[in-house]
Amino acid sequence: MIKITNLNKVFNQNTKKEFYALKDINIKIQTSSCVILKGVSGSGKSTLLSILGALSKPSSGDVIIHEDSIAKLPDLHSSAFRARNLGFIFQSYNLFNELNVEENISIPLVPLGFNQKEINEKVEFALKLANIEHKKDETVSNLSGGEKQRTAIARALVNNPDIILCDEPTANLDSVNSLKFIDVMRKLKELNKTIIIATHDPIFDNLDFVDDIINIKDGYILE
Repeated sequence: MIKITNLNKVFNQNTKKEFYALKDINIKIQTSSCVILKGVSGSGKSTLLSILGALSKPSSGDVIIHEDSIAKLPDLHSSAFRARNLGFIFQSYNLFNELNVEENISIPLVPLGFNQKEINEKVEFALKLANIEHKKDETVSNLSGGEKQRTAIARALVNNPDIILCDEPTANLDSVNSLKFIDVMRKLKELNKTIIIATHDPIFDNLDFVDDIINIKDGYILE
């Protein structure tokens, strides 16, 4: 379970530019569920996702994942936690354009101490799951938007994380590739992954595998 308690995030605290991005957030997310964080740009959903991913720290409050508090972890421990437990899918893909698909996908495994055989097996599994194995030798700069997204999905899955975090994953995709993305998310749900998607895309509103939609506005959760 993921448990968020009395969470606040303040930027420029104690200055004239002080801004509350998140205000008194309390959420419980069950293991193996799919949850949508929904809100317009600037609502706070991406900030919340960043804190859930141990990429940033809250100003106050706590985040418990797998019974571990991650809110105040030192940076080195945060990195280790992300490597073991989380997969990230970003709006802008965050791929290395000069590397090929297979090389991009293998990058998260490098600091984890796997041997080359283990890396090859994990990359092959992720390629198949994201349906991008036919492009494994292609340089990323030559891929279409949909192919880049599937590469990013495979990279997020390669360390077999329990939790998948997606930040506006369909923002740069057309309707056809958005549906392909949803098909992959459905497969991940069937594999008992916990999936959290921050989005304002209405395509996620009525999906049969979504367990909850959490609406966020101006840093608050709407009841």
